Amino acid sequence: MSQPGTGTTSMPGQDVDGKGVGRVISKVKNAFKSDKREAAASNTQLPSSPRDDTRSDASQGSTSASAVPKLKILEERAKKMGEKFGLVIESSDLLSHSPKETVLRVDKPIRMRVRRNCHRCNTTFTIGNECTMCQHVRCEKCPRHPPKEGEAGYLAHLAQLEAELKANKENPPIVPDYFWGDERIELKRPSKTGGQDLVHRKPRQRVRRTCHECQTLFATGSRKCENCNHVRCTDCPRDPPKKDKYPFGYPGDAFGPDSDARFECHSCEVVYPAGAEDGTPCIMCGLEKSVESPRALPRKVQPAPDLEVLSRLQARLDGLRAKDST
Repeated sequence: MSQPGTGTTSMPGQDVDGKGVGRVISKVKNAFKSDKREAAASNTQLPSSPRDDTRSDASQGSTSASAVPKLKILEERAKKMGEKFGLVIESSDLLSHSPKETVLRVDKPIRMRVRRNCHRCNTTFTIGNECTMCQHVRCEKCPRHPPKEGEAGYLAHLAQLEAELKANKENPPIVPDYFWGDERIELKRPSKTGGQDLVHRKPRQRVRRTCHECQTLFATGSRKCENCNHVRCTDCPRDPPKKDKYPFGYPGDAFGPDSDARFECHSCEVVYPAGAEDGTPCIMCGLEKSVESPRALPRKVQPAPDLEVLSRLQARLDGLRAKDST
C-alpha cells in the first residue's frame, strides 16, 4: 500500500502516521532523489547566451572547483543523518550511483559576518539600510560588530605585539620540563647569560646555628662545632629564633648548662608548667609530678590559648543561642 502524496511503498517497521525509523529512511531516499532530479534538470537546461557563458567562465576562473564523487557525498550525508537519529543506514538503503558520477565542489574563502545595530533602538539591521523597528536609515552612529579597526588602531596593536615579544625575549617564561618518570617535574627557564638553564626551587628559610662557646657557625647538617668540638645544645642560639614554638630547645639539641629544665607527665607526656614542684597535678590526666617524671626533650609546643579571645568567643556563642531561642 502506498501513502498518498509520496508515491513510496510502506516498509515493514514504518508507522502509519509517518513517524519512526521508516520516516527517517524515506527522508534519506527523498534527499537522494532530489539530488538526482537536480542533476537531470541541469543536463536538460536550455543553451545559455554568450553573456551567460562569459559570466560562468569568469566565475570559474575566480573560484577553484574540484570534482568529488557523488557516491562519497551521499555516504557522508547518510552517516550524518545516522549519527543524528541514532540509526545504522546500510548501503542497500541508498540509491545506486555509478562511481564515475562526479559533482563540482567549490571551495570559497571564509568571510567575516558583519552586523550593524540601530543606535536608537538597538535593533539589528537586515539586508536593507532601514531599521525595521523605528524606520531609521543607517548612519555613521550605528555601531558595527565587529568594529572596524582603523590605521591608528592597527599600528597600536602592532606596537603592543612588539612590546610583548620584546618582554618575552628579555624575561622568558618558565617552561616545565615534562618527564613521565619517578622524578618530579622541574620548572626551568633559560639563563640570560647563556649556559645551564635555571631551575625553579621552592624558597626555604636559611637557618644558622652558632656555638655559644666559641661563636662559630655550625656546618650544614652537623651537630658538632668544627672549632671546639662542642656538641650543639639548647644554649646555642638560632638565627632566626623561634622561641614561641620551641620555648625549651630545638629538636636534636643536647641539654645546655644554662637552659631551664622542663618535665613532662609520665603517663600522657604533657609538659608541666615552668617551675612546677613535685606534687603538681597534670592538666590532662591529673597525675602528680614526682622524681620519676622525665625531663622533656626539646620539641615543638603549641602555644596556650588566649583567655581573652576565648571569653569573647563564648560571649558571641551565647548571643547566638539567645537569638535562636527567641
